[in-house]
Amino acid sequence: MRPLRICLAASEVAPFAKTGGLADVLTGLGRWLGAKAPAGAGHDVRIFLPCYQRIAESGVKTTPVAKMSAIDVRFPGRTIRFGLRTVPLPQSDVLVHLVDCPELYGRSQIYTSDGDEALRFAFLCRAVLESCQRWQWAPDVVHCNDWHTALLPLYLRTVYAWDRLFAATRTVLTIHNIGYQGVFPDAQLDVIGLGDQRAHLHHGDLREGRFSCLKTGVLHANKLTTVSRTYAKEIQTAELGMGMDELLRTRSQDLVGIVNGVDYGTWDPATDPLIPHHFTAEDLAGKAKMKAALLQRLSLPHDPRAPVFGVVSRLTAQKGFELFADSIPIFLQREDMRLCVLGSGETKHEQYFQWLRDTWPKKVGLYKGFHDELAHWIEAGSDLFLMPSRFEPCGLNQMYSLRYGTPPIVRRTGGLADTVEPWDPATRQGTGFLFDEFSSHALAGTVDWALRNWRDQRGWRQLVQNGMRRDFSWDRQGPEYVALYRSLLPAS
Repeated sequence: MRPLRICLAASEVAPFAKTGGLADVLTGLGRWLGAKAPAGAGHDVRIFLPCYQRIAESGVKTTPVAKMSAIDVRFPGRTIRFGLRTVPLPQSDVLVHLVDCPELYGRSQIYTSDGDEALRFAFLCRAVLESCQRWQWAPDVVHCNDWHTALLPLYLRTVYAWDRLFAATRTVLTIHNIGYQGVFPDAQLDVIGLGDQRAHLHHGDLREGRFSCLKTGVLHANKLTTVSRTYAKEIQTAELGMGMDELLRTRSQDLVGIVNGVDYGTWDPATDPLIPHHFTAEDLAGKAKMKAALLQRLSLPHDPRAPVFGVVSRLTAQKGFELFADSIPIFLQREDMRLCVLGSGETKHEQYFQWLRDTWPKKVGLYKGFHDELAHWIEAGSDLFLMPSRFEPCGLNQMYSLRYGTPPIVRRTGGLADTVEPWDPATRQGTGFLFDEFSSHALAGTVDWALRNWRDQRGWRQLVQNGMRRDFSWDRQGPEYVALYRSLLPAS
């Protein structure tokens, strides 16, 4: 089998532009695809990303692409010019192609509430296809990610249908979080050059004077994926489909769930450059040292017998932190335990964790904001990881926690259900603790169950080792994408 020509298009790619897990997934998948292919040669992978202002100002060295410095893209009543620059994907031979257009991307934020937000990402879609045309490079697959690139399948089927270069090109759309759909007034269709294509959009939305980029992608992509098997089922329900469940059910035969991979080059306690003490499943001495170091860093007293609970998260409603109010204070009051929290987000959640810190200053440590090194310390130094999400398309932190010997307490939803197995002390099987009902009572019962198991340190060691030995690497997850891509190729 020959290597594939794969075009990956997204609004985020780590480390250049990142607000969440999407950026890590693009980096991990792109790196893996570039290294893994028949006969030892990587697939031909080209990643497209806007050249945001933060990238231009970061000092990262980029290289202009020859003969791609002034490409005009025509929209109704307006022509917008871009150039292409490249930057190597770290630890990879794959190049990230930056769409350089200060007119649209020269802003302080990746995402904006500006009136041309639809145009900013429609332009990204057009720039991808214009670049392919000038290279005369025909991708086997254009892999779109979330609403920002979800118009690509429709552009291919309409505006670019004349070009036989793309005759065999197929499209895949991955839904990383269905809560973000790119909904705009339908008047914007004329602005982005799709005014004549209303017949191809969701008619119910158009009747209400709007259109959805994500919904349009779902209508027109050849295959749909999402980031865990359970989430693929959940988004077809009224509860978690965010208004798209009926449409997704009509395309259920084309929708598959593939759990995100983890980059163990970055997240491995045996080699992690961000932690001072390393450890493995066979030798956990370094984990005990990380626990002491973490507590010292957060000015909390150390007692090896007192369990440390870790939280690394965006502090939002999705993550389920309202469940803490009627549960976690009970344990802080009665148990000799520690709680180490890293995150930022909604004011009410930030204020709540500050209240916990102020009320139990010897038991709760808090860092408001994001701190990459401290995130690694919390994963390595905690005994348990709290992740009670209301919904979780995939989640990465529970997989990091497993690798770092930190059994997670999670709600059985989305990717959490697919990656954490319930601990059974009788059989010594399982990797963490799960609950079903979204309630403080259910969370409290699960924390209590975890603490009872903590007291059996021999069993706990087995639990820790079980989790550390699970493999969620891209070597395991990546082949599922390749199989999907190949299923779309025309029969030879």
